[in-house]
Amino acid sequence: MGIMTTIKARQAAMAQSKGDTQTAMKLYEQAVSQGLKDVRLILSYSVLLIRDGQYQKARDLLVGIQKYPMSEANKRQLFVNYASCVYKMGELDKGIQLLERLHQKQPCGLVYETLGYLYVEAGDLDKALAFNLEACEYDEDDSICQDNLAQTYYRLAGDKEKAKACFDKAHELKPSQIDTLYFLAQYDLEAGDTNAAREKLETAMEGRFSPLNYATRDMVKALLDTL
Repeated sequence: MGIMTTIKARQAAMAQSKGDTQTAMKLYEQAVSQGLKDVRLILSYSVLLIRDGQYQKARDLLVGIQKYPMSEANKRQLFVNYASCVYKMGELDKGIQLLERLHQKQPCGLVYETLGYLYVEAGDLDKALAFNLEACEYDEDDSICQDNLAQTYYRLAGDKEKAKACFDKAHELKPSQIDTLYFLAQYDLEAGDTNAAREKLETAMEGRFSPLNYATRDMVKALLDTL
């Protein structure tokens, strides 16, 4: 790997930080093809691929770097990104099992966030509730964990009152969180407050959607178009 390859990858990372996804993807692709070995930058590229729906390509990229020397933080990120890929490729159970093994070794916020959401997607109320309560005890100020717990109550338990308290907490911690805004808009609509719902949905539309969002851009837009 030459110095120009590293420079190109860093330029990609800079473009990514500025929201210029197209340029970032192009530069990352070139850098990887030229032998990029910087795990941190490759992980950043994998995030772009996942957000773009290129799950197989991201998965193959992650498999290819798993034997590279890397920090524990980067190793956790690699496993979380890989689990996200296999989940979106239809292997939810595999993604869950991988993160369960990672969680047993060393609990951390990133795994609590991701595994907690996958438990909700799996539809297992008991497991999702126990884990997401534990996650919020681990870090009560983690907006994603609060949203995961809220979705557990809302989607699996049908307890909108408990869900609302968690959604409110998540929104207080991070006012721009897409799923939180989408669900809170439902409460506004039930209360007849169309303006409040519209404001939340418009804010959500400005966000950066992830494969680990319950609410897709199309879902948010469809609801917004009805107002």
